Amino acid sequence: MGKRTEIRRKRDAQQRNVAIAVIGGIALILLAVVLFVTLPKEAPVAAGNPASGQEEYTSIPAEVNYAAPELALENIQGGEEALLDYRDKVVLVNNWATWCPPCKAEMPTLVDFYNEHADEGLMIIAIEAGEPKDLVQQFVDQYQMPFVVWLDPEGKASMAFKNNSLPNSYVIDRSGTIRLSWTGQINREMLEKYVTPLLTE
Repeated sequence: MGKRTEIRRKRDAQQRNVAIAVIGGIALILLAVVLFVTLPKEAPVAAGNPASGQEEYTSIPAEVNYAAPELALENIQGGEEALLDYRDKVVLVNNWATWCPPCKAEMPTLVDFYNEHADEGLMIIAIEAGEPKDLVQQFVDQYQMPFVVWLDPEGKASMAFKNNSLPNSYVIDRSGTIRLSWTGQINREMLEKYVTPLLTE
């Protein structure tokens, strides 16, 4: 009688362990489903060139509407400039750093976009976040950056735009209003979709 009882106890314990494992597995699956459904789907998103088979990651801008900050910094040539100096342009302010991988990745795109649309009133102001002037100049030369480059050793731009992430970009229309806000890498598709229409306003 005692032996049968012991066997029954072992069998019951095994069944309980199996049931606990099954319930635990189901709970994990349900948790994964809930997280997948409820977590926000934020940028970056994948955007690719089907012909090349390559994917390029890009941020999607937030469409905003508020006045551009008053910001003045020294440019790489040693002169002081302000955002107000470019009030007649559509200005894309790009905050970046020489050591930042996504900043490096997006820079050729910004160069190409500027070269194509500069005659339409586009200006890009690339604000480097605190590196020495000689390092910034090397980067500018390497990427053949044709637009305005400002130096920001004191982090004034991050305070003015209230954004410490790099890269980040803001598009200011000809009236001095910020219309687009990006945090993260930008690709050409997003620039053409969101910035190019502002050039005709």
